[in-house]
Parts: sequence; structure tokens; C-alpha cells
Amino acid sequence: MPKLEFQQLLDAGVHFGHLRRKWNPAMAPYIFMERNGIHIIDLHKTAVKADEAAAALKQIAKSGRKILFVATKKQAKEIIADKVGSVNMPYVVERWPGGMLTNFPTIRKAVKKMTSIDRMMGEPSWNSLSKREKLQIGRQRAKLDKTLGSIADLNRLPAAMFVVDVMKEHIAVKEAIRLNIPVFAMVDTNSDPRNVDFVIPANDDASKSIEVIVGAMTDAIKEGLAERKADKDSDDSAKEKGAKAKKTEGGGRARVKARKEDDAAEAVEAPKAEAAPKEEAPKAEATGDDKE
Repeated sequence: MPKLEFQQLLDAGVHFGHLRRKWNPAMAPYIFMERNGIHIIDLHKTAVKADEAAAALKQIAKSGRKILFVATKKQAKEIIADKVGSVNMPYVVERWPGGMLTNFPTIRKAVKKMTSIDRMMGEPSWNSLSKREKLQIGRQRAKLDKTLGSIADLNRLPAAMFVVDVMKEHIAVKEAIRLNIPVFAMVDTNSDPRNVDFVIPANDDASKSIEVIVGAMTDAIKEGLAERKADKDSDDSAKEKGAKAKKTEGGGRARVKARKEDDAAEAVEAPKAEAAPKEEAPKAEATGDDKE
């Protein structure tokens, strides 16, 4: 798994924090220095924390579970949709629907409604609807797709959540904490890292910074999925070989059994043949010549 380099983080501006007056004292361990009233993030710690988070996300992906990415700020929307969509993970880039995790069954109903509308559009009865009805249903479908389209494949609660800017996505973070879902997050100098399980101290306002960090996470997920596929293929291959061997062994046993049965039948028939009564030769009749 490729690790983030110091120079790579520096070039992307990951080290730029917020103004000193906006800082959160809980971020003190991750701040390297202050320059012109702006806090500078320690990139060595960023690289270490990012590698830890990437390794954890890789294992989650390898286990076949889902990771939900949340980033509703405009700098991150396109990056998340592009990179996360490429690894087939759910993401939220529009407004966070309140209760999405804590009231998950209701969200699933809305997704099913979207699916039923798609099914209805493909049926012959769709053509019998008026133009106004079609327009209303189409608008409803577009609205559902905008907010829930990217999580349509999320059939159960995610195994983890990745957040860009924990201050903006505080509702999502609270819901995850309530359900004991691990939170991975890019945390800037103005945020509180204490509610985050895997803290990545980084500039969460610059698109280049977001792209570098999110890219590293999605690359790790991609590796985890590739390893999962390779393991599955090897298991299937082993099972197939085992089935063939079993089939061959079963055929061999059947032939041996048939041979034994034939030998036993021959052994039974042989004594019968020996025990069959011999035909007696006809006795010669006594004649006068035989008398003395």
C-alpha cells in the first residue's frame, strides 16, 4: 500500500490550518507552529495518521463491508463523487438527511420508493398516465435520486464513516457515535478531534488537500477489494479442485465396490458348481454268462 509522502502533502497545502483565534485547543498535539497568525499542521503526524486510517479502511473493505463517505461542502463534492464512486462505496454530497443512520429503515423505504418508480416507468401502464402525472412522478424521482441515489446500494448500516470537515457534518458524526460506527475524518485546527476514532489532521478547505487525502483512502479501499476478490477466487478454485478429487475418489470407490461384488458372486457360484450331483453310470443287467 503506497504511503503519503511529506512533499506530496506539502505541495497540496495540507499543512495550512485556520487563524489562531479560531483554533480548538484539542488540536494542539497536531499543530507544528504558527506563522502570520495562522496555525501550521505537523505533516509528519498527518502522514502517520493517514497511513493508519488507510490500513483500517483497507481491512474493512477486504471484509466486504461498506464505508460511507460524507462531504457536503462544495470543494469536496466532485472529488468524493468521482473517487468514491470508482470504488463503489456509498457517499453523501448533498444535504445530510437527518436520521439517515439512526432512522435507517425509513431511509430504506425512500430508496425502495425510488426503485418502484423506476419499475413503474418501465411498465406499459406508464404510457396511460397524463403528462402532468408523469411530470410530478419524474420530479419526485429526481428529488429522491439527488439525496439518496448515491446510497441506493447501502442495504444495512455502514461499517465505518469517513467525513470531510467534522464541524460542518456534526449531525452525521453524532449519529455515527450513537450507533458505535467508527468515524474517520479530516480534522482542521478549528475542529474537535475527540469524537473522531481515526483523526487525520489536515486542511479540509482546499480541494487539493481533500483530493490527496481522499485519494489515499480510496486507493487503500481499492487494494482491500482486490485482495478480497483474489481470496475469493482462490477459495473457489480450491473448492472446485476438492469437488473434482471427491468425484474421482467416489468413482474409484464405486469401481472397487463393483469389482468386489463381482468377485463375491463368482466365489458363491463356484461351490455350487462343484456340489452339483454327478450322473451315475447305468448298471449292467445280470446275464447267465456271468454265473458260474
